Amino acid sequence: MNTHSEHIETVVIGAGQAGLAVGYHLARKNKPFVILDEHARVGDGWRDNWDTLRLYSPASKDGLPGMPFPAERWDYPTKDQMGDYLEAYATRFELPVRTEVRVLELAARTGGYLLTTSTGAVECDNVVVATGTFGRTPYVPGFAGELDPAVLQLHSSEYRRPSQLRAGPTLVVGASHSGADIAFEIASDHPTVLAGPVRGQVPFRIESGFAHVMLPAMFAVASHLLTIRTPVGRKLRPEIRQHGGPLLRVKREDLVDRGVELTEAKVVAVDAGRPVLDGGRVVDVANVIWCTGFRQRYDWLKAPVIGEDGWPEETRGVTAHPGLYFTGLAFQFGFTSMLVGGAGRDAAYVVNHLVSRSGERESALAPPRRAS
Repeated sequence: MNTHSEHIETVVIGAGQAGLAVGYHLARKNKPFVILDEHARVGDGWRDNWDTLRLYSPASKDGLPGMPFPAERWDYPTKDQMGDYLEAYATRFELPVRTEVRVLELAARTGGYLLTTSTGAVECDNVVVATGTFGRTPYVPGFAGELDPAVLQLHSSEYRRPSQLRAGPTLVVGASHSGADIAFEIASDHPTVLAGPVRGQVPFRIESGFAHVMLPAMFAVASHLLTIRTPVGRKLRPEIRQHGGPLLRVKREDLVDRGVELTEAKVVAVDAGRPVLDGGRVVDVANVIWCTGFRQRYDWLKAPVIGEDGWPEETRGVTAHPGLYFTGLAFQFGFTSMLVGGAGRDAAYVVNHLVSRSGERESALAPPRRAS
């Protein structure tokens, strides 16, 4: 690591949709800033997913402020198209993104913050943490290490295509939409068990004509009713943060038709190198794919801002620590906070607060005017 140090008014950590939306609003306010991202290219967070992944929202809901997604309204973009869109967005608005920079530590200091990065130290007045909706640290249960080495284990973040798997039965753990999509895909070539509770499913095909009527209404409800301002939104928030979502593109009947065995039982242990379901059933498989989500990891953040539930203590991204913000969190303001189309609203709120604070700070530091 070199010893280069500099001062920048605002640092945004993460160049995904949330971080880029923050950059857009900061640029419109003529505020100096930089966006740091650990990936080699803007959009790699999307590109680094399984080959057949497509968004669950149509292109009309996948744009960021100032630039609609370049596709037909009811197209569902691929993960590579979304990655390329984010890269084009950063280029179009000339956002100052520095790639291949990993933030190793963020510490408070008098009047601001000090970031230790893989390329040097950066001092700043404000920090916006935009490191992902649910975090980017793959989660697998501790007992996963007890599985027989002959059983191939992949987290969903490592899965790309069925050809990665060994011949034989496969257990997919976690029955949210990613688990269902992957189980459906691999079941053509591998006897597949999908384990875990299914938390409902969207009661129509998201790519059907009926969806053209239903989805706009659902987005309106998600944007205005399912927020932290309403009792139903406040009740839903912890459920969204702690559990997987409903089935979206792939439905129960699709899985059954494909030959996937569905079980509501969770994987709870390992016996003689094989996974064990709640109830005692031992599943003899050649592969296990952990669709068990991600965890936020904030051990690099040296500020007392993380609550007992592991989530930042914030209100709409604003913390009690002056100049420290978050955006892109699951249900930050509402259900749409986790969607590409919801990133702009949350980013605008954070930037407005940041700019207001910066103005107050500058006024406080300005020398008093002499009486004429």
